[in-house]
Amino acid sequence: MGEHVGVVSEGDRVVTHYFECEDPGYRGWRWAVTVARASRAKNVTLDETVLLPGDDALLAPEWVPWSERLRPGDMGPGDLLPTEADDLRLEPGYTGADEPPPNSVVTGEMADLVDVEDAELTTRPEPPRRGSIAAVAEELGVRRVRVLSRYGLHAAADRWDEEFGAKTPMAQAAPASCVSCAFLMPLAGSLRQAFGVCANEFGPADGHVVSLAYGCGGHSEAAVMPKPPKPAAHALDTMRVDEYSLRAEAEEAVEASEAPGKG
Repeated sequence: MGEHVGVVSEGDRVVTHYFECEDPGYRGWRWAVTVARASRAKNVTLDETVLLPGDDALLAPEWVPWSERLRPGDMGPGDLLPTEADDLRLEPGYTGADEPPPNSVVTGEMADLVDVEDAELTTRPEPPRRGSIAAVAEELGVRRVRVLSRYGLHAAADRWDEEFGAKTPMAQAAPASCVSCAFLMPLAGSLRQAFGVCANEFGPADGHVVSLAYGCGGHSEAAVMPKPPKPAAHALDTMRVDEYSLRAEAEEAVEASEAPGKG
């Protein structure tokens, strides 16, 4: 406890004395010692002693729930991220008279597991009973309890457009947009009209969802390499063998001497 820095009257015969805190970990904090004296009493009673922050005290940041602290990329192997039952990004995937399938977060079994932040799944839910809507949906490949809502679609589109959209520096300097690029793989559903996946391994957005208005220098038609020139036909025919006599003049002279009438 350091030097006395002030005193405040809390009421009749009750005052609080403030002393500096000399602990380096509590810079700007003060010890508050409250004393009181009963009516017609000669002795002073110590009520309480507490460490309180001052005007320039070093305070810890305000606590934020984990669901608000979570950022993209924070999840690691084995982490569980439960979604709320009333998540605005999701809406029911199908309706029917059957109860939700066992893997739904709205069932009592899964709700008990996700109540704990670090819940561990030790048992697997039972498969849907034969003939139920959940079983038919699973067989058709559409067994999803919830799907993206319109709000969820717009939120995803805003994120993708911010990272790989028309307003990015890369798109501003691109020779053409992704809508005319051969490396663009269009999405399915309603987002097909505005987004696709880049399949150019040398592009900055390879494997990412990009806006059709995005672009980069790796556009398939931006700088097409010219074909190599076709070489001219060979002037010398090397496929045919010409026969030449090494002693042509001598043979002609012999033939002329052997001709009739000469000798």
